[in-house]
Amino acid sequence: MELVSMKEMLQKALKKGYAVGHFDIHNLEWTQAALSAAKEENSPVILGVTEGAVRYFGGFSVAAAMVRALLNEMNITIPVALHLDHGSSFENCKAAIDAGFTSVMIDASHHPFEENVKLTQKVVKYAHKRGVTVEAELGSIGGYEEGVAAGTENSIYADLNECVELVKQTGIDSLAPALGSAHGPYKGEPKLGIQEMKAISEASCVPLVLHGGSGLPIDQIKQSISAGTAKINVNADNHLAFSRIIRDIFNQDPHIYDASNYIALGREKVKETIKKKIHLFGSAGNA
Repeated sequence: MELVSMKEMLQKALKKGYAVGHFDIHNLEWTQAALSAAKEENSPVILGVTEGAVRYFGGFSVAAAMVRALLNEMNITIPVALHLDHGSSFENCKAAIDAGFTSVMIDASHHPFEENVKLTQKVVKYAHKRGVTVEAELGSIGGYEEGVAAGTENSIYADLNECVELVKQTGIDSLAPALGSAHGPYKGEPKLGIQEMKAISEASCVPLVLHGGSGLPIDQIKQSISAGTAKINVNADNHLAFSRIIRDIFNQDPHIYDASNYIALGREKVKETIKKKIHLFGSAGNA
């Protein structure tokens, strides 16, 4: 199975009322976990790679080659998109596309609106000629994402009119409007702007993306999907599941040294976490 873009899978999700999970991958094991979970649940899946993870992997081409090799070795037949998460520049988006990524996010949300539009237009022009989908962001999503600042502690909601104009002027395939979510573990219970989300969805007519999907209350997840969210990003929950089991293993046996043994257990915990998210998002059985 070849990698696919996000376009068809997100349009289908929006139409049928579920969301596709975007799970950031950081190594071989997390990639195996995401692919295995999605395969077993017969669900489409989006593998996200941040710029920090790209540096860890050793380059865009390394990440893309690993994913493609696993698709073949694991006999993956479900739709899988390889997505650059929070691309900070045209150059990095181009490098990801040239390496074989099938989707990119250009995050110019920290720029003035006009500059955001201009940069996003440039990425869209390059990407669409190559069949690659583009996600863009408006507003300020709080928290911190893999070495890339992603907003301030207090998120700034995306403006409805700017959302409509960004979609209209750039032709992006999906939009991530900041509406109260944050990267990383939440401090207290978050409260998403569901009504604003619904209004943006209806006015922009593109699938919406919810960043900071870890730790959100179930009812807000379901409300977000009903309000037009077709892609939900998950990262922190997988980090927590992975690190928790590794700590437990070393607490039980501080002399363990074979990395393949304890990392494999971490992989299984990440897989379990992803399978739960797939069911929560409603994408199981929709490959």
